[in-house]
Amino acid sequence: MKKEEIFRGAATALITPFRDGTVDYDAFGRLIDWQIEAGIDGLVIAGTTGEGSTLSDEEHREVLKYAVERAAGRTPMIAGTGSNDTAYAVDLTKYACELGYDAMLVVTPYYNKATQAGLIRMYETIADASSKPLILYNVPSRTGVGIEPATYLALADHPMIAAVKEANGNISKIVETFALVGDRLDIYSGNDDQIVPLLSLGGKGVISVLSNVLPAETSAICKKWFAGEVRESAKMQLGYLPLINALFSEVNPIPVKAAMEAMGICGGEIRLPLTPMEEAHRQVLLSRMREAGVALK
Repeated sequence: MKKEEIFRGAATALITPFRDGTVDYDAFGRLIDWQIEAGIDGLVIAGTTGEGSTLSDEEHREVLKYAVERAAGRTPMIAGTGSNDTAYAVDLTKYACELGYDAMLVVTPYYNKATQAGLIRMYETIADASSKPLILYNVPSRTGVGIEPATYLALADHPMIAAVKEANGNISKIVETFALVGDRLDIYSGNDDQIVPLLSLGGKGVISVLSNVLPAETSAICKKWFAGEVRESAKMQLGYLPLINALFSEVNPIPVKAAMEAMGICGGEIRLPLTPMEEAHRQVLLSRMREAGVALK
């Protein structure tokens, strides 16, 4: 069953700005406005890049509420509602549905992990409770468990499971998933260095860290591809590779927060266990930003 497309192009996995240990809503609002005005194709709130795992329950709900109200329908909004506690993920998903989010990004359970049968039951439980579509988020390097292609196939016909954010990094597995699910699940790249490869297989875009820094340009990689300007799209993908690598030279979102601070958009404060970027890495990041034409403060 083909489901309605949530977004096409680049959705930013948005950072959550902090100041003195609390969410900096002034900076957050400016950031949301800037992303939308730059033409971003969607925003993901309180995901990995948004440090959702270090937000208290109250903060998580406040951040989701503030962001969707600030966006005011100007771009598709996706709420990070995943957890290793299925009951909590269900509650947060219901809350985000009530707020008016267009979709939920639901990561695989971390630490307690799961068998593939457990993943199927967990996702079906959350999807059954949701009035909005789910994007399944596969990032085994962080969670310790991956979604197998056969598991995607088993979930593909659920009416509320619409898409996948694939950050597995294993192209062979991703190819197998495309072959198995066909058009029953939309697939988005979860890695900025694999946007064009996944588009070439039939992907619908990317949930991006790079687009925090370059929203219009990351969206343009996708737009050019969809317009048939394949060489230009690939050229952009390869041209931004040094910056992409610098943005992942330390654990995300350490580098991207350093980048946003260097641009003067917000502070670079992060929460433990993450720590400020090492100076040697920061200097390389700044150099790559300049080379990419990013204006620094």
